[in-house]
Amino acid sequence: MATSTVLATADDPGSSAATKSRSLLAACLTHALHDGYTDGLYAFLPVWQTQFGLSYAALAVVRALYYGTMGGLQIPADRALRAFSPRAALILSTVLASTGFLIMALPFGFAGLCVGLVVAGVGSSIQHPRGSMLVADSYGQAARGPLGIYNFSGDLGKAVLPAFVAVLLPLLAWRPVLGLMAALGLALVLALAFLAPAAPIARNATGTAGAGRGRDGFGILTAIGALDTATRMGYLLFLPFLIHGRGGGSPTVGIALALLFIGGAFGKATCGWLGERLGVVGSVMVTEAATALLIAATLFTPLTPTLILLPLLGIVLNGTSSVLYGAVPELSDGNTGRAFAVFYTSVIVSGGIAPILYGVVADHSNRTIGVLASAVTAALIVPLVLTLRPHLRSSTVGSCKGSA
Repeated sequence: MATSTVLATADDPGSSAATKSRSLLAACLTHALHDGYTDGLYAFLPVWQTQFGLSYAALAVVRALYYGTMGGLQIPADRALRAFSPRAALILSTVLASTGFLIMALPFGFAGLCVGLVVAGVGSSIQHPRGSMLVADSYGQAARGPLGIYNFSGDLGKAVLPAFVAVLLPLLAWRPVLGLMAALGLALVLALAFLAPAAPIARNATGTAGAGRGRDGFGILTAIGALDTATRMGYLLFLPFLIHGRGGGSPTVGIALALLFIGGAFGKATCGWLGERLGVVGSVMVTEAATALLIAATLFTPLTPTLILLPLLGIVLNGTSSVLYGAVPELSDGNTGRAFAVFYTSVIVSGGIAPILYGVVADHSNRTIGVLASAVTAALIVPLVLTLRPHLRSSTVGSCKGSA
């Protein structure tokens, strides 16, 4: 274990605003790139299907090599790199992810593609817990707003990098495009060498919850995160069909998704701030109740009003996650990195399983029931989050403002 640490708490005079800002920027850039890598892979799927003669099932398995590795290794990666500095951990994660994309870009055939996806997934499994912990430990009790910004940065990467890939694929072969994505990662490595802290940051005290109360509260928080993700993924499964059912074509589906994602990005950027003002319980109750109502409303509105509602729905559908991420450090029982790893694993697994379950519901009833099931899931979070209140006694509005 490393013995030298830099005490960078919210109350430490040596922890300057500039140092915190550089740490936040390092975490956000890494999050944006890795989330962009994750969603950018979707643009390659049709190309790989043609190139390697894959069925849809085989294509899903190929993508699962990355997604499953990224989700399944969050906790082991956090444990293995606990003694690493933020700079070393974020650089290692980005080097591995970039190396994976480089392997895919080289003419190693289908085996090379599979190996590259696994290596890239290993790299991306590191950045979520390490980047989140860097922000949480840098800002201490004032971390909720910065964690919301960190959460939002992932959405920026999801918007920018897949669009970059989509523009280049008609102009270049798919291997050079993967090579350019690997080059972006190497450029980020150079930036991280200057931005990320070179020594471990001592963990901040983020709350006064006892060990038992914090552990129980974290379990509730993780369950809420899984249900919140299930709601989002379930609704996204049905949204294109809702738009088609209103008479919208494929371009309108694209507009609908864009409106929902724009609202979602705004929600992730602002709901962390909302959590500081209303507290975790109040904010989650508001956003989940609004989510349930707006999802149900889109079942009964014509096309144009539905499109108008989608940015509002996006704000609350995606924004809750920023509030939940902001509460992780307080309930982590002193092990922030592991807590984020567990939390991210939970939401990733939920995101993979939930669409299948909602699809089964719709297959055995109809699409409307499937959509209503996602709305009911959001509504169930409202009473569940009330049970979290006793575990967040230190998380009052006054304490949040006082620690800012």
